Amino acid sequence: MSSNLITVASPPEDAISALKFSPNPDSTRIVVSSWDKNVYLYDLRDENGAVGEGKLLQKFEHRAPVLDVCFGENENEIYTAGLDWDVRKIDTNTGEQTVLSSHEAGVRNVVYSPEYKLVISGSWDSTLHVHRPEAGTNTEYIPAVIPLPSKPFSLSITPTKLVVAMASRSFYIYDLKSLALLTAQADGASTDGNKVEIEPWQRRESSLKFMTRCVACMPDDAGYACSSIEGRVAVEWFDPSPESQARKYAFKFHRQTTEDDVDIVYPVNALAFHPVYGTFASGGGDGVVAIWDGISRRRIRLYHKHESSVAALAFSGNGNYLAIGVSPGFEDGKDDMAEGVVKIYVRQLGETEAKRKSAK
Repeated sequence: MSSNLITVASPPEDAISALKFSPNPDSTRIVVSSWDKNVYLYDLRDENGAVGEGKLLQKFEHRAPVLDVCFGENENEIYTAGLDWDVRKIDTNTGEQTVLSSHEAGVRNVVYSPEYKLVISGSWDSTLHVHRPEAGTNTEYIPAVIPLPSKPFSLSITPTKLVVAMASRSFYIYDLKSLALLTAQADGASTDGNKVEIEPWQRRESSLKFMTRCVACMPDDAGYACSSIEGRVAVEWFDPSPESQARKYAFKFHRQTTEDDVDIVYPVNALAFHPVYGTFASGGGDGVVAIWDGISRRRIRLYHKHESSVAALAFSGNGNYLAIGVSPGFEDGKDDMAEGVVKIYVRQLGETEAKRKSAK
């Protein structure tokens, strides 16, 4: 069975910053954040339950461009981060927006840990805010604030760990159990007392020589992949043993060679792991999406080139769909955006399309 490409109706009017599928494996809901100051909630299924271009269910306006979004414990709970400096919770049943905390600069990322029921945000003020959403209704509640050595560019989470990719090619890996204990102790702290020092479980330097663009964790909690602005992807494992660290590697892709034999290098903007097979997809400024087997170090699929940069990728909870956010990345140096160039595509995957060749 080959994949089918669906074009989602009513896309954002400005560049896409992030998109995520519902945590419910059987759901076809997608949430999308955009530079047009809105968050969009879609469902690929129509009133009859058929999967197609879907419908826009709700749109939630913010005060400034929204840089990241994720679902919470269920698909009725959404968390957002943006240039208004706020971390917000949206109740999709009522449309109510609640500010969980405010950073001192734009908030680049937000992730949710279902195992520990934590919302973690990373801001250009070089801090993490660690929230317990159930305590957020208490106006006295203040999240734990963890200082970072530099600006965070990307966050990713596993059942036990948080990976923070920062400027200066620095990576911090935190133990989520420690963060959960930390936030419990920080409850009721004063405004001056909510900054806490916690040692990361590991400190690392990126294997890639240029600025980190994205990090994504393996679903089996074994490691992560990260990408750079210079068309490269690195695959690494958490296990600090020499044997495990010897397995890490990097490769280059998302490049085009001109007729003059000159390499044009594009940033790798997006990475996403398949929740079942553990393979991963990459998307670049060249408009190309590929699927990789990180274990055997080979490419499984190469899809056709999209009309613009791939800004975001996400697999559905059951792995049957791959959502692709396409919008200009301004790699050509032009900062104007033509009407209708922002697209959301969803690839309905064949049974073995993202499966490792060696997997039975």
